[in-house]
Amino acid sequence: MKYPRKLSEIGTVGFAAPSFGCNIEPYKSRLDHAVLRLKEWGHPVMLGPNCYLGEGVGISNKPELCGRELTEVYCSRDNDIVLSCGGGELMNETIDHVDWERIRQAPPKWFAGYSDNTNFSFLLTTLLDTASLYAPNGPSFGMEPLHKSLSDLYGVLRGEITEVSNYDGYERIDEGLDSPENPLAPINVQHPFAPLFYDSEGRVTDSVSMSGRLAGGCMDVLSNLRGTKYDHVEEFCDRYASDGIIWFLESCELGPMAVRRTLWAMKQSGWFRHVKGFLIGRPMFDDRVEFGQTQADAVIGALKEFGVPIAFGLDFGHLPPSMPIVCGACCDMTGQGNSVRIKYRFE
Repeated sequence: MKYPRKLSEIGTVGFAAPSFGCNIEPYKSRLDHAVLRLKEWGHPVMLGPNCYLGEGVGISNKPELCGRELTEVYCSRDNDIVLSCGGGELMNETIDHVDWERIRQAPPKWFAGYSDNTNFSFLLTTLLDTASLYAPNGPSFGMEPLHKSLSDLYGVLRGEITEVSNYDGYERIDEGLDSPENPLAPINVQHPFAPLFYDSEGRVTDSVSMSGRLAGGCMDVLSNLRGTKYDHVEEFCDRYASDGIIWFLESCELGPMAVRRTLWAMKQSGWFRHVKGFLIGRPMFDDRVEFGQTQADAVIGALKEFGVPIAFGLDFGHLPPSMPIVCGACCDMTGQGNSVRIKYRFE
C-alpha cells in the first residue's frame, strides 16, 4: 500500500470538483471561508477550474472536463493534497475520463472527500494500492467554529494524528443550521453518539474489537461500481488476505431493504472474502423502518453469516460529524459502551 506524504506546514492545498461544484449558497461562501482559513494556517491554495461551477448534470461540469480537472489537480506538482468540493450524483460518469495510468505513475497524494467521491477514493485504493481519506469535503473547513472532526482530518493530513475516536453527538438530516443566509453555521449536535456492537454470532454485545485493512465508502456508489471494469475488488482482497479486510460502509439514500439488497449483491460478487469485520456509519435516514426492519436489522440480517464483529452507527457518513477514515490503511478498532477508537497502522 502506498501512503501519501504528510502535508507540510507550508504545503499547498488543491481543490477539485469531480462531483458538485460550489456555485450556489451556502456552498460558495463555505468554500471561500475554507480557502481563507487554510491560507491563514500557512497553506497556499490551488483551485481547479470547476470548483465554482454548476454546469453539469449532478456534477460541476461536463464529465470529460471533470475527469480532466481531477487528473490534472491530482498529478500537479503545484499542490500537495487534494480536497473535493462536494458530493453529488453522477461522478461515476467522471471516472471514465480520469487518466488512471497517469495517476498510477504520479507520486501518491492525499485525496479527501466522501459520498459520491467514493468513485475516486475507493478506486485509488483498490485499483492503485494508494491510501485515501473518506472524510468531510473541503468546504467543511469553512464552518465556524471548526468542529473537532475537521481538526482530526487536518491532523491526519499533517501526519500528526494516527488515531481517531468518536465525537459526543451528531446532527440529523433535517437539523442542519447552514443556509444561504448562514453559510458558515457549525454542526448542530442534537443526538448522543450511541453505537450498536454485534459479536460474531450477530448478538448485541457491550464491546467489539477488530484488526485488518480498511476498504469501503458509500454503498450507493459501491453498488454501481460492482461488476464494471473498475471492479477489481476480489483481487484487492486477495492481495491483502494476510491482513484481512475491515469494510467501512455507509448509505445515503438507501432504506433498510435497499441496504440489504446491496449487501447481498456485494456478497455474491466475492467482495467480502477475507473479511475481518464491518464498520457501519450512520445512514442518512437513520430512523427509517421498512417491513419492521431498521437499518441495523438490515445490516445484521445480511452480514451475520460471516461470523465477524460488526459495529453499527459510527461517526462517518452523511450525518455529521465524521471521523476521517483512511481507506487502505491497517487499523485496530475497539468499541465499548459509547466509545469507539480507531488506531491506524500505515503498513
